[in-house]
Amino acid sequence: MSDDGHEQNGHERVPSRQRRRFPGISSRAYEHPADRSALVALRRLSGFDTVFKALSGLLPERSLRLLFLSDSVRVSDQQFVHLNDMLRDACYILDLEKVPPMYVTQDPQPNAMCIGLDEPIIVVTTGLVELLDEEEMRAVVGHEVGHALSGHSVYRTILLFLTNLALKVAWIPLGNLAILAIVTALREWFRKSELSADRAGLLVGQDLRASMRGLMKMAGGNHLHEMNVDAFLKQAEEYEAGGDLRDSVLKILNVLPRSHPFTTVRAAELKKWAESRDHQRIMDGHYPRRTEDKDTSVGDSFKESAASYADDVKSSKDPLMKLVTDIAGGAGGLGGRVKRGFDGFTSAPPPKDAPPRDTPPQGDEA
Repeated sequence: MSDDGHEQNGHERVPSRQRRRFPGISSRAYEHPADRSALVALRRLSGFDTVFKALSGLLPERSLRLLFLSDSVRVSDQQFVHLNDMLRDACYILDLEKVPPMYVTQDPQPNAMCIGLDEPIIVVTTGLVELLDEEEMRAVVGHEVGHALSGHSVYRTILLFLTNLALKVAWIPLGNLAILAIVTALREWFRKSELSADRAGLLVGQDLRASMRGLMKMAGGNHLHEMNVDAFLKQAEEYEAGGDLRDSVLKILNVLPRSHPFTTVRAAELKKWAESRDHQRIMDGHYPRRTEDKDTSVGDSFKESAASYADDVKSSKDPLMKLVTDIAGGAGGLGGRVKRGFDGFTSAPPPKDAPPRDTPPQGDEA
């Protein structure tokens, strides 16, 4: 319900708790710069346009809708009423005029997704509904509505289809390579889009603690009495800063097959944004409107994304990112630093009676 207490755009029966509403908000207000830049890079990937146009006409979207209609429970005024209220509330807050259909499907794995080419469909699993409390679930529903407002459902649907197709043609020599390249690029974009949708979930729920609790439960189950937010966020710091260059490479390899960022990383990113001036400006009513989207420059988006990446690299504690910063800054002694970063990765440690190594030259710091 809006601050003035009036209902608009046909959204009725919204929860009584007053939350700020964002009339006409553009998805640019909450989208992570890496989300936009990854999507632009995806669209420029060789062969993607051809695949996208072909799949847009071939994907059985009607079949997909009929599948959920026949084998899941559609959220409505009669079924999962509390979820229906949350969905209407989320659409009301983000000013999404057409409320997308939502289904609850039987699956013990906690999950939610927003798919569909022509119109988005939101699907949540029973495992997720049973795991989260009302405020945590509200953030998740807002997360999925954020996907819908950003138009993410189209690319998510293609990712699901291509992932399934890649498994079917994996036995064909070279038949999987072209698909794998596009799937890898789609996953990279989707991981970034999750950071955007987390922000949308916070704008809807307007309760950072609930968003954090939900992410913690996704990582550790329904054992909040055994978990601590500060300790959980500390894990993200340790993950980013820990280890050497070998660990940096392993982090990249670990995340490549995933569609979502690691949960601790999502929590840290969301807390950082919640404390930022950008978030406060949105809460104060200062945000880009959809009516301005047509005037948005692609070049400006690129500059914003590049600036964001540069700041992330400079502030990162990851050994590989530090090396990138040193290279960009022309720091001396990089050869020794790289060698020490991978020391022990390809060779065994020297014996105890081996002579000491040469003293590194001045300026070659750890």
